[in-house]
Amino acid sequence: MSGNSALYREVLDRANVGFGVTDPRGILRWANPALAVLLGVPVEQVVGRSLPALLPGTPERPRSGLTLLTPSTCAQGHRWLEVSCRRISPDEMLYQMVDVSAWRDRELEATHEADALRRAQVLGRMGTWEWHIAEDRVVWSDTLLEMWGMPKDSELDFVGYIAMVHPDDRAMIQSVLEEAMRTAAGFSFTHRMVRPDEGTGEVVERVFECFGEVVHDDEGVPVRAMGTAHDITTARRVHDELLLMAEQDPLTGLSNRRAITRELERQLATGGDGALLLLDLDNFKDVNDLRGHAVGDRLMRSLATALRSRLDDPQLIGRIGGDEFAVVLPGLSQTEAEVVANGLRDAVAALPLVGVAPNARITISTGVAAYTAGDAWEMVLANADLALYASKAAGRNRVTVYEPGHYADTVKRVSVNDRLRTALDSGGLALHAMPMVQLISGKVLGHEILLRLEDGQEPYLGPAEFLPEAERSNLVHDIDRWVLSKAIDTLVEHPDPDLKFNVNVSGRTLEDEEFAGFVLDRLAGAGVAPGRLGLEITETAAVTNLDAARSLALKLRGFGCRITLDDFGSGFGSFIHLKHLPITGIKIDGEFVRGIDEHSTDAVLVSGIVEIARGLGLSAVAEWVERPTQVEALIRLGVRVGQGFHLGKPRPLAEVLAERTLGPNGALNSTR
Repeated sequence: MSGNSALYREVLDRANVGFGVTDPRGILRWANPALAVLLGVPVEQVVGRSLPALLPGTPERPRSGLTLLTPSTCAQGHRWLEVSCRRISPDEMLYQMVDVSAWRDRELEATHEADALRRAQVLGRMGTWEWHIAEDRVVWSDTLLEMWGMPKDSELDFVGYIAMVHPDDRAMIQSVLEEAMRTAAGFSFTHRMVRPDEGTGEVVERVFECFGEVVHDDEGVPVRAMGTAHDITTARRVHDELLLMAEQDPLTGLSNRRAITRELERQLATGGDGALLLLDLDNFKDVNDLRGHAVGDRLMRSLATALRSRLDDPQLIGRIGGDEFAVVLPGLSQTEAEVVANGLRDAVAALPLVGVAPNARITISTGVAAYTAGDAWEMVLANADLALYASKAAGRNRVTVYEPGHYADTVKRVSVNDRLRTALDSGGLALHAMPMVQLISGKVLGHEILLRLEDGQEPYLGPAEFLPEAERSNLVHDIDRWVLSKAIDTLVEHPDPDLKFNVNVSGRTLEDEEFAGFVLDRLAGAGVAPGRLGLEITETAAVTNLDAARSLALKLRGFGCRITLDDFGSGFGSFIHLKHLPITGIKIDGEFVRGIDEHSTDAVLVSGIVEIARGLGLSAVAEWVERPTQVEALIRLGVRVGQGFHLGKPRPLAEVLAERTLGPNGALNSTR
């Protein structure tokens, strides 16, 4: 027996469960080492001590399952102990203590996570559901039931749920779920819920976006479907309102570029003959520069009204650029189209320019290109553009009909590309930087990198003059890579993490399948954090090259680069593609920002764009911020970052870097 006692004693000494025996006064007569550890007392000092004093709340009579918190004198801090005791003799109690801290912490963590999940669902207007198919039993989250106007823990089967769905959406949901149960693939659908309003009793409609998956057993039988439902009613309302404007120019109310090219495509596809006019306002930039953009905007709207009034159905006019218009003339011959073009020119020339200058007048240059069935719309547009260029070159304020000889004139424009190639090879290109500023604090958050031609030759060519020519050739590929490489090299030389650049990418470069790999190789080789580099893609380029833009954005964003959609909202042409473009931010087109402190319409549109950006988790930067009142209006609408001459003009990059490196007193300066 003594041998067994020794064995039992050895087992108790090595156990991680605490055991102790007390007398009637609660004094420990014996304790194993584990109990001493749990009580935080050296093992040689535990015997003879009062257990209630060492562990307040210790039961004095037999009891099991009691959970206590150890005192802070324990070396390991507060811990949860499960304490039980039983009488082993008239004068002795056997105590057993188990450390359940890990289990208790996991339980508390799970409870906190569940609470956090519910709070997130409430804030995000999102609920969850789980359908046990065999039992036809659905478990809805409390948040989801509340969004449907139902009490928590309401009993609602799948049939009852379908009854609340808009009748026009029920068949679609059934079809999607049946397909998911058959294929075991994930599913998604958007549907409307129709419920009476609790206050008025009127029927209200809400829109929910649902995602989920179906779980199958080992034999391939669907047993459970799980999903989420997100209330997107507000976003959908804004979405629908913006879609109405998807093919409308916001400043003039005319059709935009997308509507014009789509109508031209339709005419060519249906076999009709006709003509296309391209009209460009002569020297309109002078009005903006001398009288301000507000006057320029008013004049632009007046011009649009005058042009539209001279056209008949089904003739379509649209604004396709800053001061450029296009007119599709179905069924007209080249001669008839020329007559219409001259009438438009005369109407613009006769327009009174109130508030501009006493003797000022606006004229237009026009290019005319006839089309016939089978032509490509790109070719028709290019021919009209060549004719327009000929009108400009011939002195402006005239109408020119395209002829093959105009192509020869483009040879002269090759000299621009020659200058660009020479500058690229010999160092005649330079980078300037324009700050992006936090509107509330004035802190510079990053810079947009801009290209300048500084080759010392005459005439001076600005970006608006040489970049379009570069984009007509493959030279733009080399230029974009040069700009990107210089930007990355600069980030390497200046490791300040607050120094961040945005680099513009041309539409032609989007089509370069090797460009993404080039960017990633340069970043990896340089060791630059990808988040310090952002790429900007214009709305027009993204919409025109949607697949290419999506491919590039996916690759670069996956590596950590920022991807911004530039000029967002210039006709809302890209809005319906937002969900297909994995971008990180947008730049609100300056057309909306120009008059945001003067026109309520601009404020409404910017507010809608900001709400959409916030809902999609995108950053938003306002362009063309030119006066303090615009800053105040943008802050009120929730815009946090802006860019424009009021906040900072473009300056040579070297000058900007010098100011960041050394402040006025020679100290490091990393703001402005």
